[in-house]
Amino acid sequence: MPHTVALVDDDRNILASVSIALEAEGFDVRTYTDGAEALRGLTQRPPDLAVLDIKMPRMDGMELLQRLRQTSRMPVIFLTSKDDELDELMGLRMGADDYIKKPFSQRLLIERIRALLRREALRGDVEETDPGQMITRGPLTLDGARHSCGWKGQPIDLTVTEFLLVKALAQRPGHVKNRDQLMDAAYGEHVYVDDRTIDSHIKRLRKKFKAIDPDFTQIETLYGVGYRYKE
Repeated sequence: MPHTVALVDDDRNILASVSIALEAEGFDVRTYTDGAEALRGLTQRPPDLAVLDIKMPRMDGMELLQRLRQTSRMPVIFLTSKDDELDELMGLRMGADDYIKKPFSQRLLIERIRALLRREALRGDVEETDPGQMITRGPLTLDGARHSCGWKGQPIDLTVTEFLLVKALAQRPGHVKNRDQLMDAAYGEHVYVDDRTIDSHIKRLRKKFKAIDPDFTQIETLYGVGYRYKE
C-alpha cells in the first residue's frame, strides 16, 4: 500500500506543486488549506506523515501540532519561513520531527519524507521481532516494543525522534555522542539536519523529564563535543 502524506498550507500553489511531485513518486496525498480543517481530517483519517506550514489562518501550524501531539506520534515536518529561526526552534520543542525552510527543494522534501517513513517502518519491525526490547538505566526505562519511556515510575510521552535520541544516549552511559551520531540515530545515515535541530530536541527532552523530576540532570552537554547520558 502506498504511504499517505498530508500537506497543510494556505498557499494553494505550494499544495498543487508538491502534491504533483509526491504523487509522481507513488504517494497518496491529502491537502488542507488551514489548520482547523486539517485537525479534523488528520484526526478522523490519520496519514502516515504530515507536512505542516506554520503560518496559516484560523489555526496555525504550532497549535495544530500541539493538538495532534495529544493523541498522535505521527511524523511531522514543518515548513518555516526563510529567516524565522524562532519558529523552527518552537516547532521542534513542541514535537516536530524535522523542518524545511521556504523556498525549498521538492526533492529535499521528498527525501526527508522517505527518511522519516523508513524510520517508522524500522521501528515497527523491531516491535514485531523483538517485543522484549527493554533498556533500564537506574530510574529510566525504555520499552522499544511499546515505544514507552518512564522515569521513576512515571510515564513520559516522547515523539519518535525524542525516543530514539534517549535510546542512543542511554545505550552506552558515559559515552559521548556527537551531533552527527545523534542525527544518524534519529534520522538515518543519509539525511542531514541542522545541528540546531538536535539541540532543540535535547532541550525539549530535558523539559519533559524535568516536568516529572525537577532534579533531572542525566543528559549532559559537553560543549563543542556533544551529549552523553550520565553513568
